[in-house]
Amino acid sequence: MTGLVPHVREAGAGPGVVCLHSNASTSSQWRALMAQLSPDYCVFAPDSLGAGRSPAWRKTPEDRTLTLADEVALLAPVFEAAGAPFSLVGHSYGATVALMAALAYPGRVRAIAVYEPTLFGLLDQERPGHEAADGIRRAAADAARAIEASDPYGAALRFIDYWTEPGSWNRMPAARQAPVAASMVNIANGSRALFTEPTRLEAFGTLAVPVLYMVGAKSPASSRGVARLLTATLPDVGVVEFAGLGHMGP
Repeated sequence: MTGLVPHVREAGAGPGVVCLHSNASTSSQWRALMAQLSPDYCVFAPDSLGAGRSPAWRKTPEDRTLTLADEVALLAPVFEAAGAPFSLVGHSYGATVALMAALAYPGRVRAIAVYEPTLFGLLDQERPGHEAADGIRRAAADAARAIEASDPYGAALRFIDYWTEPGSWNRMPAARQAPVAASMVNIANGSRALFTEPTRLEAFGTLAVPVLYMVGAKSPASSRGVARLLTATLPDVGVVEFAGLGHMGP
């Protein structure tokens, strides 16, 4: 993947912090955190492939699908601008990309703060067809079918209600629904990348940097299952559970 440059929000000066957003979101997710950190840090918030103002994923001549390595490769200029060492912050899909980036840039990362990485391939490694992954597998498939039927609002309803609770989408203000629905075009590619990532669980045992791993007590079995595996493997991890929050807590 060459020639693709991410759109990046940047604020502040000081040690670098790179914030990676969730699926069905954009870098705007981090505006409040950027304002909080920018007096002391130089904060970068890129849009992932196909999100916000970043370019969409283009299949290679080999016609292969999107991988998490492609998401990490897109961020190379961001990591260069962030200097060394830099810190990583991520939520959901972005938290997964943050962990993969830390593996790809050994010695460059100072610390990592993640809220519920969604590396569902780890569940299937533990047990093919893992029941903890069934709910998100079905939700992602339903959302992808809705996109194929030109129904982004239907896709968003299925996806958002899975990660929160039934009725959440219908309670969302219309002004907020529109950009979320527009972002649904990335669901199929992102979900496939999460389920098919070949990196083994043991690889995360090599991340010799402090990791703050945050989870919501109300989150579904899929993301909590991933948390169970990763928090038992990361060598320097602190876990914080938020009693009143679910996966969309950030």
